[in-house]
Amino acid sequence: MAESIIKVQHLTTGYGNSVIMNDISFEVNRGEIFGILGGSGCGKSTVLKNMIGLTPPMSGSIFIESDDIVKASGVKRIHIWNKIGVMYQQSALFGSMTLLENIKLPLEEFTNLPVEAMDTIAKMKLKLVGLEAYADLMPAELSGGMKKRAAIARAMAMDPDILFLDEPSAGLDPITSVDLDHLIIRLSRTLGVTFVIVTHELPSIFTMADRVIVLDKESKGIIAEGKPKDLKAKAKGSFVYRFFNRIPQEEA
Repeated sequence: MAESIIKVQHLTTGYGNSVIMNDISFEVNRGEIFGILGGSGCGKSTVLKNMIGLTPPMSGSIFIESDDIVKASGVKRIHIWNKIGVMYQQSALFGSMTLLENIKLPLEEFTNLPVEAMDTIAKMKLKLVGLEAYADLMPAELSGGMKKRAAIARAMAMDPDILFLDEPSAGLDPITSVDLDHLIIRLSRTLGVTFVIVTHELPSIFTMADRVIVLDKESKGIIAEGKPKDLKAKAKGSFVYRFFNRIPQEEA
């Protein structure tokens, strides 16, 4: 039986008095590549922000292993954050730092390792994503795909059990995108890292996702869960079927 590494229970999220998702629950299994999908404005990124502790939900629990990140604070929250890594949509690399310095940043913030050890770890992370030859370059000197890889390397700096990726393929050409998909698959399979990915890129979903949930703006809930290919093949006429088969509303 699959072991859960994340449990989201009765999560209600939104801003102010506006509810985006109401009372949703789902689990992510250890070692899988899990996708959070849905139409524009359905709340994918908001749920992701709740899961990484960036913004609090209105109610509910989010267990990272046995710890509820919603209730955790202080040292306990830092302990949870050390288990996760995050890659933001725009990569969020610091333009005034070299690639190596960007990767070292979490190590400088959260460890007391010697500089030589931090350099070694950062170089190892760059090698994992194929960027070891570019350690001394500035972010402005990198292509879009290289920036995404660098952001993944930085997210892996603390050897997290879980990596959260927000729209990793956004803005990439098809070849660069599929190369990134296969990098994620390789990292998942070889290192045993669990990936939680927010995306709407269907080719990437079918290439790498083991399982997905589909969020719905109208019902404010989860309307489907399962393997992408299974969801594509069934429920004809439904929003889920149209979503996975790219059928416009007027043809439904």
